[in-house]
Amino acid sequence: MFKSLKEKLKNVSKKFGSHIDDVIEKESTEMVQESTPVTSQIETETVPAQQEPKEPSETSFKVLPETESPKKPKFSEKIKVLIKEHEILLSEKDISEPLDELEIILLENDVAFDAVDSIINHMREDLIGKKRKIRTSSEDFVIEALKNALLDVLGEGFSLTNYIDTHEKPVKVLFTGVNGAGKTTTIAKVAHFLKSNGYSVVIGSGDTFRAGANEQMRTHAERIGVKVISHQEGADPSAVLFDAVSYAKAHNIDVVLADTAGRFHNRANLMNQLDKIKRVMQPDIVTYVDEAVAGNDAVIRAEEFNNTVGTDTVVLTKADMDTKGGAAISITHTIKKPIMFLGVGQGYDDVIPFEPERLVNELLGAEN
Repeated sequence: MFKSLKEKLKNVSKKFGSHIDDVIEKESTEMVQESTPVTSQIETETVPAQQEPKEPSETSFKVLPETESPKKPKFSEKIKVLIKEHEILLSEKDISEPLDELEIILLENDVAFDAVDSIINHMREDLIGKKRKIRTSSEDFVIEALKNALLDVLGEGFSLTNYIDTHEKPVKVLFTGVNGAGKTTTIAKVAHFLKSNGYSVVIGSGDTFRAGANEQMRTHAERIGVKVISHQEGADPSAVLFDAVSYAKAHNIDVVLADTAGRFHNRANLMNQLDKIKRVMQPDIVTYVDEAVAGNDAVIRAEEFNNTVGTDTVVLTKADMDTKGGAAISITHTIKKPIMFLGVGQGYDDVIPFEPERLVNELLGAEN
């Protein structure tokens, strides 16, 4: 997962660390040179002709006191690298080149511009003008700063199980998204995940528009052993999901997972239908589903859906096929809503709760 981005972040972190090492070595040399005392100078004085010399020779020699070279601005004032008690202080100039390279890498891997800008600014604030202890190596120093920057962009994530445990049941989750993003399969995976963790689930088959959607959902439900509520093809999806919620209440079901037809934000009739579904079902969580491999397109669509109908959480499918990772890094920063799950394969077990720190550690090769 995110193989291309992981390799490039690893390489740029090494180069970034080496760059800092070079700066430290250069400034260490300069400090040593500047601290070397100036040797005593000898001044020759010529004795005036009319004055008798004090010594037999015509000239006398006087040893002048040691003098100091002109004072230069302190390193702290110059905001240069300071090495004192295993601390360093970096300037903008010292890290501008590797930051530019990092920016290009992130953009090439489909990280949205605003997210890239936030990461670079966070790195700049974390590294410039602040004394930081060097515990192991400059590369680790850079990785720590990059980790903090990525975590700041990714946010805290969202635990569905924690939400269920702390809210009135049934918890109602409405899934939205564009055509072909994998909503139906994702719902089956999430249902399997919840059932495996001890929660009771009912599925509302609200995609009454797509031919075969009901059959597909029923097949999934039978395989994972959960109840599905459905109406005939072409029925009002609001009525289907109302019945699903009613069933859950009557049977003390913990969670309702509601499917909807895929739609684009610019289809006014379908978006109005989604508004009606929300009014009738009154979901606790609206989840936007899209493909991680869509990159910046997924980020743009998520923003449009959020602006049109609202979004609480995001699920990214096909994360296992995504070498770049741009969507996963960018979506939460762009719409200010957390990722809930990542789809990482074809099996029902292939959905994992999104844990930002775990993802960042994987990207940077850091220990959990």
